Amino acid sequence: MVELEKEVLPLPPRYRFRDLLLGDWQTDDRVQVEFYVNENTFKERLKLFFIKNQRSSLRVRLFNFFLKVLSCLLYIVRVLLDDPREERFCCINMSAYKDILWSLIIWVNRPLPLWALQVLVAFIGFSETMLLVYLSYKGNVWEQVLRIPFILEMISAVPFVITVILPSLRNLFIPVFLNCWLAKHALENMINDLHRAIQRTHSAMFNQVLILISTLLCLIFTCICGIQHLERAGNNLTLFDSLYFCVVTFSTVGFGDVTPQIWPSQLLVVIMICVALIVLPIQFEQLVFLWMERQKSGGNYSRYRAQTEKHVVLCVSCLKIDLLMDFLNEFFAHPRLQDYYVVILCPAEMDIQVRRVLHIPLWAQRVIYLQGSALKDQDLMRAKMDDAEACFILSNRFEVDRFAADHQTILRAWAVKDFAPNCPLYVQILKPENKFHIKFADHVVCEEEFKYAMLALNCVCPATSTLITLLIHSSRGQEGGASSVDQWQRTYRRCAANEVHHIRLEESKFFGEYQGKSFTFASFHAHKKYGVCLIGVRRMDTANILLNPGPCHIMGASDTCFYINISKEENSAFVRGHREPVRGTGVDSRGIPQTVYHGLTRLPVHSIIASMGTVAIDLQDSSDSSPEGTGPSELALPAVSGSGEERKHSIAPVLEVVDRVDSPTFDLLGDQSEDEVTQGPEEGTMPVEWVKGYPLNSPYIGSSPALCHLLQEKRPFCCLRLDKACHHMPYEDARSYGFKNKLIIVSAESAGNGLYNFIVPLRAYYRPRKELNPIVLLLENFPEVDFLEAICWFPMVFYTVGSIDNLDSLLRCGVTFADTMVVVDKESSMIAEEDYMADAKTIVNVQTLFRLFPALSIITELTHPANMRFMQFKVKDHYSLALSKLEKKERERGSNLVFMFRLPFAAGKVFSVSMLDTLLYQSFVKDYMISITRLLLGLDSMPGSGFLCAMKITEEDLWIRTYGRLYQKLCSSTGDIPIGIYRTEAHKPPVSEVHGCLSQSQVSITVEGYEDTREPREPLLCRSGVHRNSTSSEPPSSSSQAMDHPLLRRKSMQWARRLSRKGGRGSSGAKGVGSAAEHISQQRLSLFRRSERQELNALVRMRMKHLGLSSSGFNGMTDQGNRLSYILINPSPDTRLELHDVVYLIRPDLLSPVSNQASGRKPSAGQAEGHRFDTQDSTHL
Repeated sequence: MVELEKEVLPLPPRYRFRDLLLGDWQTDDRVQVEFYVNENTFKERLKLFFIKNQRSSLRVRLFNFFLKVLSCLLYIVRVLLDDPREERFCCINMSAYKDILWSLIIWVNRPLPLWALQVLVAFIGFSETMLLVYLSYKGNVWEQVLRIPFILEMISAVPFVITVILPSLRNLFIPVFLNCWLAKHALENMINDLHRAIQRTHSAMFNQVLILISTLLCLIFTCICGIQHLERAGNNLTLFDSLYFCVVTFSTVGFGDVTPQIWPSQLLVVIMICVALIVLPIQFEQLVFLWMERQKSGGNYSRYRAQTEKHVVLCVSCLKIDLLMDFLNEFFAHPRLQDYYVVILCPAEMDIQVRRVLHIPLWAQRVIYLQGSALKDQDLMRAKMDDAEACFILSNRFEVDRFAADHQTILRAWAVKDFAPNCPLYVQILKPENKFHIKFADHVVCEEEFKYAMLALNCVCPATSTLITLLIHSSRGQEGGASSVDQWQRTYRRCAANEVHHIRLEESKFFGEYQGKSFTFASFHAHKKYGVCLIGVRRMDTANILLNPGPCHIMGASDTCFYINISKEENSAFVRGHREPVRGTGVDSRGIPQTVYHGLTRLPVHSIIASMGTVAIDLQDSSDSSPEGTGPSELALPAVSGSGEERKHSIAPVLEVVDRVDSPTFDLLGDQSEDEVTQGPEEGTMPVEWVKGYPLNSPYIGSSPALCHLLQEKRPFCCLRLDKACHHMPYEDARSYGFKNKLIIVSAESAGNGLYNFIVPLRAYYRPRKELNPIVLLLENFPEVDFLEAICWFPMVFYTVGSIDNLDSLLRCGVTFADTMVVVDKESSMIAEEDYMADAKTIVNVQTLFRLFPALSIITELTHPANMRFMQFKVKDHYSLALSKLEKKERERGSNLVFMFRLPFAAGKVFSVSMLDTLLYQSFVKDYMISITRLLLGLDSMPGSGFLCAMKITEEDLWIRTYGRLYQKLCSSTGDIPIGIYRTEAHKPPVSEVHGCLSQSQVSITVEGYEDTREPREPLLCRSGVHRNSTSSEPPSSSSQAMDHPLLRRKSMQWARRLSRKGGRGSSGAKGVGSAAEHISQQRLSLFRRSERQELNALVRMRMKHLGLSSSGFNGMTDQGNRLSYILINPSPDTRLELHDVVYLIRPDLLSPVSNQASGRKPSAGQAEGHRFDTQDSTHL
């Protein structure tokens, strides 16, 4: 055993545990490898120091530059120390011998210390040059030897080295002044190394200017020194004389008082002039080229300006003149932004129109255009992005591929955030599915989200697009000016100036006195007292904005109030104790008393008795004392003049604090007031169950959850096709479904994910089931499965495949049973060879729809707002021509809303997505505008926040009389907050226009002071007084209708001529000549009118018969006539309500606790009669 143990050898170190822990075994297996051994040689180290290394190379260049400058200074010292006596003696003898003393040119006087310094400088320069030649040698020695810097170095340095070996040559002339060119070369290399060392690219213009100046100085210095030395054998000129001669010569002045006398100096002047004529033009050409390129690229925004001034950066891929003007007009409309500068960063070259605008003095000092990319740090540094107050990144909506445009925007946002993390980002995106990539941005506006939601609300709340557009545009209410002759234009202009503002309650005079009161109480009394409309509030401890939180919300001192007014409170003046004069109350042409409103900026604290004339209101405040009156707390209406009966309707006061609050009884799975099961159109079909819930499938990431009407079970995809029958649904047209409400048709090119936002607001939980309209999507391309999966849960949503320019497709989708049709602009047509031609096809198709289906309400989206003038275009419409002139004047004035008086825009029948750009611009000053707009459009649903809806004024509601009383009625009963009125009036042209139209008629008639009472339907233009709510559809003039109806039958024309001739002969000498002529004119006008309509109706009915569709419900003879509609945002309290007015309301959230104050009081007399202000049934359109 002992021997065996002795034979066992110890383990090697690498297998022993102790060595394994200590790591000693690892040293045995390691092999040291040296990398880049070739760089350890002496030559490579020298090359690394003199050439490769940026900082050391910069030091070498700088040393070489000062060395050459020192050699030039030593040459000047040698010239100044030269003894001129010998030169004067030579000059005296030269006049006798007429020869050149070459010895004075070859030899000079050089003191020994000066010689020693020059030799030292030359030796150092020569050594450095030879070293660089050795380090730069790559196999071809002649490439190094024949370089101009090497030749100049040899000429100025080698002779000094030779003088060391041969002392007799110590006074030999050496052209040391040529070292100025070597100094210039060293300066250029030094600037290049400087750029590499500090990683910053200076302006190419600066480099070129520096090279030009150094070249000019070298030319002048060489000429001065050469002429001075050669004239040692001539006039013996000094350095100053030579400088004078060179300046006079190169400036082409040429006085002639100092001239070279010998031919060598004259030859030198000729050579220098030739060199200057060759070198300087080349330098100037490069300088001009760089200057032109700089004008295109825009130069830089200096660091000093960025630190002392405030600026924002606008990043776009393609800058159009309309986009630029919209941004500048809206951005600089705010007083606090007048000192800001706008830096535009665009990769494209500035076009001619943009260049002209930026040359205007108004913008030349405020706007800086830089050509560059946001993806390059150099360009972001030029724009001083890290010092910018904000960065606006806009997508190119005219890009053929909108997804590619969004991808470019996303990369720009990422690049800016990487370069300047603290710079606020305002990003515009086109497609909603790309939103989640830029969630880090401070403010994001998705174009398709807002567009489709706005178009959807236009179908149930008319002119929502116009309402939102006016709210997000800055205006002073001065559009139109004195040229607005119509009353509706003046009222519309004044109310369009209202915007959304904010203020803290404890700092406000508008709302400070309502601290501790309910929200509805504060909103009503602030509107009654100051004319401002309180629409929302935000608590200090939360970032969520609540629109009309209802009467349960108690106003706190730290609350931020959001209100609608012409100007913010800080810019308003308050006049206490002022009353409106009696002359403010007048009587209109209909005998109805009305008051004259002088603008919201002049609203005083006045008595409601004085403002409303015949209505007395007294509402007690918290102190039980009110300056408005001392009567009872209930509103009592006096007896109507001419009748002995009193009105029994009354309006309850708005309580400061609600009495009690019942727990919410809203059922999420159904509405007890409505049927839980909706029966099918035919007997025996399966019942369809509806529930309220959140959609299960969203077509894109980032959509806000919204409570909607949904189906209990999703429908099969085959049932979504309206015009195709399946084994579930045997129907092939809209009539077979038996819908109770009319259709809403959406015409789009494809079913994009943004179209989902059109459906959600129309299926919101707060819309009664009995008022939901079926939605039909008219698509040119088949929708994707993902989109069908998202919409199959919504009730009464269908799609068909077809085109808007095909009559058969329109009839198949049920256009004859539709109430509203939305025409979405095609993405493929947004690009056109000529600007503003992108809307050509859409406009013509919509015009055809107007002719074929005059009763159909058509809402159109256009690419360019300027094309609004072509909607419902009429050649001889004098009123449209007057509006066109008004628009041109507004454009000349630089108005932000040049198109606001266009009738289609005022009526909300046309919308352009470019109007939403100002929403992003306003967010820089009002960071809450995007949130408020999303809440109004239903894109976001905040718990406790209200929603936008509308109610229509009927004959039963006219007893309320004024907007202020309606405000009180809504606040005291349902808690709704009205924000505006959508009014429709019968348009009556001026009398001069009427006579101008009638004078163009083929029949000569006189209508002044005449009214035919025998005709039950009298043309509008022949009436002496027309009610403003008249809905007459008669044409404005015979001439205009004749021009607008070219499709006249030949027999109808002949019959009209015979009637005209008979009327002319039979009425000659008769007493009723005017009556007969006008009667004939009316008959002919009616004939012309029926002719085109009959042909169009026959065409539609023939196509319906061909397609197997029933034409019983089609009525093509309805005409909306001469009616105009417009919006009044936050009108004055004394604005009188008119029949068919649509009032915009912000209704409290139905899921939040509601007040029971109305049920806790006894019903009024009006309510006892059965008249109830039922908002569920009468407020939704």
